[in-house]
Amino acid sequence: MNGKFTKEITPTNSQNSEVVLSVQSVSKKFCRNLKRSLFYGIQDISSEMMGLRGNKNQLRPQEFWALKDVSFELRRGEALGLIGPNGSGKTTLMRIIAGLIKPDTGCVEVKGQIAPLIALGAGFNPILTGRENIYANMSILGVSTQDIQKRFESVLEFAEIGDAIDAPVQTYSSGMAARLGFATAIHTEPDILLIDEVLAVGDVRFKAKCHRRLAELRETGTSFVLVSHNPQAVLTVCESAIYLLRGNFMMSGETEEVMNKYESDLFEDKLSKTLGFMSIPEKSAEESSGIDIISLFFRNEQDDIIKSPICGEMTQFCIVCKVHQPFANINFRIKIHEIGGEGDVVLTLQSADEDEVFDVSPGQYEVRVQMPYLGLKQSSYSMRVIVRKDSFYTFDIINAFTFKVQENHKV
Repeated sequence: MNGKFTKEITPTNSQNSEVVLSVQSVSKKFCRNLKRSLFYGIQDISSEMMGLRGNKNQLRPQEFWALKDVSFELRRGEALGLIGPNGSGKTTLMRIIAGLIKPDTGCVEVKGQIAPLIALGAGFNPILTGRENIYANMSILGVSTQDIQKRFESVLEFAEIGDAIDAPVQTYSSGMAARLGFATAIHTEPDILLIDEVLAVGDVRFKAKCHRRLAELRETGTSFVLVSHNPQAVLTVCESAIYLLRGNFMMSGETEEVMNKYESDLFEDKLSKTLGFMSIPEKSAEESSGIDIISLFFRNEQDDIIKSPICGEMTQFCIVCKVHQPFANINFRIKIHEIGGEGDVVLTLQSADEDEVFDVSPGQYEVRVQMPYLGLKQSSYSMRVIVRKDSFYTFDIINAFTFKVQENHKV
């Protein structure tokens, strides 16, 4: 079956098996009341000093589990994504791995050096200049003064903050602080890099630059854990992921499978989704990665919207996107699986393979994939749709657009 992206865009794996991080049955509880929390803290310290062992698996009044019995392993050169909504325990888990807080139960074993980047400008002293903070942070992470001097220009070049390097960090914007923090962390040449939402800050070009750098680090054996609310970011960087929900371990596996489950849960009550048509709530410019898919559907040869395409007939698959700022070299990729049976991919189309890339300005667009002859048999299918810039940055992804192909009664 042939498919063609038309330019009718009308405005409307690990290097080896060495385990570098092992998280075993980790749980952490917090108290919702500040006074009780202070009291419990004093109580726990006193118990430890006296050699008493309380029941750490039992919740006291107003306590809750931020994490409950989470286990996984990270191997050298592996990229692992942590996904889940707010309050799922992602940042708590990252802080435990970084050694900033202790788990109530379970243990974390680390082999090698960790570089935590778990907040904007993490570890920066706001009074010190950017230059002074680079030296201070890299020294804390075990880099010698001589090596810092050798790497300093590379850090400055990557961060792209220019003369601001000699200004106090408290004068930096959040984006500048994130750039400098990321540049500093990656130039410590760590064994494990922890990244918590930092890639959500900055323009598209800088994000793509960060993704390329992470790919280079992986090739040299660096492992990293990426926390993000943005499924596209995890999908771009990581080949495996873990899904946390309200502190509980929901599932782990290949990123696409975990994303599918996460997206299904996330939009369960918000998504208008029927067979052969999908409408996604529009995001604000602040929430968006730059381009958002807002609806998916089919048209027939007469340009009428149809619920189900018909085998053997001319079909147009339509992707409606909202663009928030100008972009060049945009391409689309779709994969179709048959639901049931072996679930194998039955069709893959990518606009870049046909030299069909698009330059767009802010506005709403309808991209059409023209199929002169729909060669899918009568069955039910699931389609995955991705909109990207070049091959480095994913703007948006829909993992499970379901539709049914009808039998052609004219044949």
